[in-house]
Amino acid sequence: MVNFLLGVLGLDYLHNGCKPPIIHRDLKHPNILLNEKMQAKIADFGLSRAFASESNSYISTRPAGTPGYLDPEFQICGNFSRRSDVYSFGVILLELITGQPAIMRVPEGIILIIQWVTLFIEAGDIQSSIDPRLDGKLESNSAWKLVETAMECVRAAAIQRPDISQVLLELKECWAMETTAFGRRLGDSFEMTPAVLDSDSSPSAR
Repeated sequence: MVNFLLGVLGLDYLHNGCKPPIIHRDLKHPNILLNEKMQAKIADFGLSRAFASESNSYISTRPAGTPGYLDPEFQICGNFSRRSDVYSFGVILLELITGQPAIMRVPEGIILIIQWVTLFIEAGDIQSSIDPRLDGKLESNSAWKLVETAMECVRAAAIQRPDISQVLLELKECWAMETTAFGRRLGDSFEMTPAVLDSDSSPSAR
């Protein structure tokens, strides 16, 4: 899963590698595709825009993006920036972690996934928000780190969100946690194997 999320490298290139920078403006999980090697690739650049300069944002009066993934600052004042893409990526990250859609139907009506996850955070029970299908596949510390990273991305004020390069660093930390946990589990299995072999292969009395 974390390996899939490293597809954010493409977004980092758009924001920090291209001159002038490019913002996608419609990041959502249907626009992140997998190739034959299960590597994530960003697609559908129909609404993307290159900055005319190195400025950090611009004002747009034209509709762009998909409900549930839209930066609240854009919805309020039309201000779009690279951190608008970061917001959308944070929503995608929450979808992957929880298995829930960006906009959810609950008995009380409609709720954003951000609001839903916040309820678990406030209750101190992030684990209950994790997709059960990830049980045993995602180390608990890594899961907490992923949720924290996602919630940093979806802060209401764009200025409080991290740059995508910082998000990439945090995802790499999660990858390191997963690698360490996998190595630990593998080591435990090897430690158990000799005991099993000794039991099965011990000579019987004649």
